[in-house]
Amino acid sequence: MAEAVRELVTQASHALAAAGLGDMVWGHASVRDPDGRGVWMKASGWGFEEVDQDRVVLVSPQGTVLDGAGRRHLEYPIHTEIVARRPDVRAVVHTHAPALAAFASLDRALKPISHDAVPFTHPQLPRFLGTGALIATPELGQALAHSLAEANAILIPHHGAVTVGPDVETAVMYSVLLERACRTQLLAMAAGGPVTWSDEAETVFKRDQVWNSEQLHAGWRYLVRREVSPPREGVA
Repeated sequence: MAEAVRELVTQASHALAAAGLGDMVWGHASVRDPDGRGVWMKASGWGFEEVDQDRVVLVSPQGTVLDGAGRRHLEYPIHTEIVARRPDVRAVVHTHAPALAAFASLDRALKPISHDAVPFTHPQLPRFLGTGALIATPELGQALAHSLAEANAILIPHHGAVTVGPDVETAVMYSVLLERACRTQLLAMAAGGPVTWSDEAETVFKRDQVWNSEQLHAGWRYLVRREVSPPREGVA
């Protein structure tokens, strides 16, 4: 079982790298431990594209590394506190992607002007305003989880974003879609808009039509096929 979960975290990391959501060695994806011991996430100090099963650790709700080699990320409470509050969530992703970071600073509502924004509008995804610094304590993790509530994503102004899902495929794809949605709106704003977008009825319809589980998983499989191979030692 541990090997299967490690492989999911590895695949999630590679998919995020393939989608261009890396930030050198920062950002992380996690999967809930099936035995309730915490979350499996990539070890600190590695980029998404560098992750393999040996660079995945099991982190307890108290921040103790229970399995695996390496250090845990300081922001482990993002993951442990969300899965503690949300029994429906199996996977959590945190990124610092540039378009969503820029959009979060504008204090504007995200509009469903593309398919990508549909999962995050009607209702509007929340923003966490407790801090723009690291979510490095259980208290901040709890506050973030409270602000996330039942949403599938949350923007953190001055920092990044978090997405969640009932499986790792969905959580990863939501991260990809959120970055694309923010970039699309920034482009529209730079051109003087947007002036039109889907209304609530169309947004709800498209959520099931365009981004049902089958479609999300198809996107995930595409990203996994594009996995970035870890660099070999001695090769530039």
